[in-house]
Amino acid sequence: MKILVVGKGGREHTFVWKIAQSSKVSQVFATPGNPGMSRHAKCVDIGVDDTEGLAAFAESEGIDLTIIGPEDPLANGIVDRFRERGLGVIGPNQKAAQIEADKDFAMALMHKYGIPTGWFETFTDPQAARDCVSRRGIPIVLKASGLAAGKGAIVCQTEEEALDAIDEVMVKRVFGSAGDKMVVMEFLDGEEASIFGFTDGEHMVCLAPSQDHKPIFDGDNGPNTGGMGAYSPAPVVTQERYDEIFEKVMVPTVKALASEGRPYSGILYGGLIFTDDGPKVIEFNCRFGDPET
Repeated sequence: MKILVVGKGGREHTFVWKIAQSSKVSQVFATPGNPGMSRHAKCVDIGVDDTEGLAAFAESEGIDLTIIGPEDPLANGIVDRFRERGLGVIGPNQKAAQIEADKDFAMALMHKYGIPTGWFETFTDPQAARDCVSRRGIPIVLKASGLAAGKGAIVCQTEEEALDAIDEVMVKRVFGSAGDKMVVMEFLDGEEASIFGFTDGEHMVCLAPSQDHKPIFDGDNGPNTGGMGAYSPAPVVTQERYDEIFEKVMVPTVKALASEGRPYSGILYGGLIFTDDGPKVIEFNCRFGDPET
């Protein structure tokens, strides 16, 4: 088999390193890749946002399977384009990828189908978001609704922090159009873990749980990053909790998306937190995690 991995980060480096070890794989390509990845794959300078260029390359090279690493091309419909051309690809289509690309959509879906999470309110007006913070109180979580490279979630311990975050996201537009909508969410207290499920839209198999650490400073302090490190398995996820997450979160979410006319296939990443009331979803992502991979 010929395999193409789209992306250039640590997640994609892990993919090509492991895939290259398979006796079933004859050649591995990475677009655009990075110098380290060139030890395991042939790197080709095509950007992750060049959907037509990537599809044309996969077609001309006779690629059997393409693995999409980052969320942006998934949200932009790369899987739809590949499937239109009859190309093998792993990942959700554009409509299903909104489970990550639009936090407002994801929260509304969970509330509609009874998937455990916290309360939320969504705003397009900064003053309305400020009023919500004053009304709800702190601590509170603010999220840019769109894609912000894993940095769009801001945990606010004071009202001043929350008001500053609203200005940064909605007024100064530090995340660009990702901040068109601001999702104000309940602060959930507990230990977090990540669950990754492979699904074809009907069946699901989940991997061992992992735990990543986002804050930039020691002691879980400072702003969130894309991830400072991870380990697996995560001891906080006992077998009982694992089974509960599978039955009450992962499978119901795939069924919910299907019911909404958004059949999901690929990798579903559930970001969970274990509260005194049981596991609850913080967010979903439509791809493997980085650094958890």
